[in-house]
Amino acid sequence: MQLVHEPATDGDSGAQRGHETLASTVDTADSIVSQTRGLMFRRSLPDEYALAFRFDSTGTRDLHTLFVFVPIDAVWVVDGVVQRVETLRPWRGFAREKADLIVELPAGTAADVEPGDRLRLEDG
Repeated sequence: MQLVHEPATDGDSGAQRGHETLASTVDTADSIVSQTRGLMFRRSLPDEYALAFRFDSTGTRDLHTLFVFVPIDAVWVVDGVVQRVETLRPWRGFAREKADLIVELPAGTAADVEPGDRLRLEDG
């Protein structure tokens, strides 16, 4: 599975900017245990890696970095549209936003992702 980023159209020209693969290796946190653990206790994250949390409905979702040893980028998504992007520091990061999908990535990976852009998970 991979994570693909499609920037919103360029506001000045209305032109669509190209898409890019943010992560070529995506794990899904699809159980209560994997969702609770998230990225806790990992000492590093590989480049091209993401952890995706998929939910059945949109709701306010919290993230923390307690016991996470590396900074991460977190992206909250509703119906494929980015709502918020935040870089969270190890041990002290906390953020909340509405989402039906949350993606955690190595810090800096989502530097070009902005609210209004699209993110999608693809097989392959």
